[in-house]
Amino acid sequence: YEGQVVGENTRADDMVVNLTKTKKLTNMRSAGADDKARIAPARKFSLEEALEYIQEDEYVEATPSSLRLRKTLLKEHERKRAKNAALSDVKF
Repeated sequence: YEGQVVGENTRADDMVVNLTKTKKLTNMRSAGADDKARIAPARKFSLEEALEYIQEDEYVEATPSSLRLRKTLLKEHERKRAKNAALSDVKF
């Protein structure tokens, strides 16, 4: 669902992805390049590990059957608006 944390980014900022859309294969030369990509297996967190792992703008959803990491503001445009408002409040 929108706002759910589904992976790690090597950069400091967040990467917004849509898991329901497939990647477009327009360039025939690079179409098979992703077939050999290795994806690390998903991490299984305990509740304590999940609480240590999250960022300031994230929550841990705990249900009896699973733990989910999600953003506090689920919509991307709300997160951008909050980030811009926080930047405009900073005085130099």
